[in-house]
Amino acid sequence: MPTVDVKNLAGQVVGSVQLSEPVFTDRVKKPLLWQTVKGYQANQRQGTASTKTRGDVRGGGRKPWKQKGTGRARQSSIRSPLWRGGGVVFGPHPRDYRVHLPKMVRQLALLSSLEAKWQDGAVTVVKDFHLSAPKTKAVAQALATLKLEGKTLILLDQLDPLVARAARNLHGVTVKPAMQATAYEILAHRHLVVSETGLQQLQALKSGLSAGEESAA
Repeated sequence: MPTVDVKNLAGQVVGSVQLSEPVFTDRVKKPLLWQTVKGYQANQRQGTASTKTRGDVRGGGRKPWKQKGTGRARQSSIRSPLWRGGGVVFGPHPRDYRVHLPKMVRQLALLSSLEAKWQDGAVTVVKDFHLSAPKTKAVAQALATLKLEGKTLILLDQLDPLVARAARNLHGVTVKPAMQATAYEILAHRHLVVSETGLQQLQALKSGLSAGEESAA
């Protein structure tokens, strides 16, 4: 069974955790990741863009000039799409872009994104990530000690208000509970930091999915 080194915030190896039930899948399911990421991005769209058709634009009830005898092209209304200030043809209207994905699909995509990060060597397991005070400097120093540069996602067993407040001033650093992370967020960050207890939660998620697949089979 594979083992993972556990570090403290000083970058020292303080132990190891055995993956009795590996949290990482055997292979990266790219079609599943594509489907989940597209669904996540679609759900972030507000869908409030709107334009007016010629029937919605105010005015234009009178014919601008008579049909014949002027030498100009026939026109029915100054609110025609051919006129400046007229209606818009085939413009956007409010709509719902939301895509529903089954819970198991989202969870499998989460585990597959973890596997992708694991293959890239971008996963760091820490003993814990607790602060005595919400100091941004403390989080920045910890990430520098762990040699993590760029966008970093910190997954904890539960949201720590002190860590969240300290990290929100750091560009590209996000703190979330492990069970609330999404495949999109994991793939969008360069590094992934997981607390030991957060890793245990993800292992339990993997165990539950494996049991569900066996019972379905």
